[in-house]
Amino acid sequence: MGKRSRRDRMNELTVLEEMKGLSCQLTWFLKRFEDCIKYRRNRGHLRTYVEGQLSALPRKSIEPIALAAGTPPRTLQQFLERYNWDHEAVRRRVQQLVAKQHAAPDAIALIDETSFSKKGDKTAGVQRQWCGSRGKQDNCVLTVHLGYAAGNFHALVDSDLYLPQETWHEDRARCREAQIPDHVVYRPKWRIALELLDRATHNGIRFKFLVADEAYGGVPDFRDEVAKRGLLYVVEVPRSVAGWVDTTSLEKRCAQGRIPHPKRVETLWKRGGPSWQRFHVKDTDKGPEVWEARVVRFIPGPNGIPREQCWLLVARHVLTGEMKYFLSNAPQDTAPEVLLHVAFNRWHIERLFEDGKSHIGLDHFEVRNYQPVIRHLILSMLSLLFLVQQTHRLREKKSPLDSAPSPDGYRSAA
Repeated sequence: MGKRSRRDRMNELTVLEEMKGLSCQLTWFLKRFEDCIKYRRNRGHLRTYVEGQLSALPRKSIEPIALAAGTPPRTLQQFLERYNWDHEAVRRRVQQLVAKQHAAPDAIALIDETSFSKKGDKTAGVQRQWCGSRGKQDNCVLTVHLGYAAGNFHALVDSDLYLPQETWHEDRARCREAQIPDHVVYRPKWRIALELLDRATHNGIRFKFLVADEAYGGVPDFRDEVAKRGLLYVVEVPRSVAGWVDTTSLEKRCAQGRIPHPKRVETLWKRGGPSWQRFHVKDTDKGPEVWEARVVRFIPGPNGIPREQCWLLVARHVLTGEMKYFLSNAPQDTAPEVLLHVAFNRWHIERLFEDGKSHIGLDHFEVRNYQPVIRHLILSMLSLLFLVQQTHRLREKKSPLDSAPSPDGYRSAA
């Protein structure tokens, strides 16, 4: 081999110094969680697990993490499965750190779910269902998540396991086999999302807006509950959502006891209609992404019964023609570009899932019982928070999380 150049040696020293710096940063970061983990031995296991998730290991499940650290895999498995430490306190501390260090007046709550393909029928919550990571019906576990976005910062701040009703909730013997506590029961995913939201706000996180896809936004009770919590939602809804855009006429006809038939949002304005406004939504590696939007006042009518007036946002991609529909309870004087900006901030949660799975092994868990699954989700939030914070600290240097684009403005592209 030839001699290394002076530049190569300097680059190597820079990398070594950066690695040493990150190790020190991780030490200080994990000190914030020491009171959540009473025994020093378990604090060491915490560091081993987090370092493994942050490492370059191709597979970040218990065995390769343990072997790389010179720890018996059985020991690290017991750390997740049985050892005595307060994972709920770790969850709270993650939320408290985000609340203290990244508070912002326009923070956005991000609601979404993700799936993990699993073999067999022993992993808590597993069943054959739609698996987004595979793009088809498959055997998988599904989890619901709450993300936090403020400016260009984002983090996962809570997660929970979805327990299917027929295959798990109604089979308590199967639940006991997977060590699922009796108080853990079936809840619709939108109910889980509200629980995550309440837990985060109780621990000090403050949101102004909330975004979610149509699986959540299409549930009227979910929208109502979000509004009761004082949040402004901009949620995607199915094209089948029906209601009325002629709000003045509707009020008069309702007063006369004659409620007109509601129209599905996909059938509105077959001819004419409000003018399209063009907006530059974000920059991507393929160039600027531009959408056209129509924004009008709208009264949704589940079961043909009018509800409170809100905003209807209809967005159309200028190149593909893809259509998206959103409802929002934002004030009547809210500018269209604000609604569009908030609506398209869902990219943050998608990015968090991508980074969690590609960089820290969010989907690499091989434990089966309930508690270690929950503990893995919580530790993954912790690891991802550290990774995001360090990426921001070192963002002048190229890093894995710097490669994807972020929204730029939501300015008019007309």
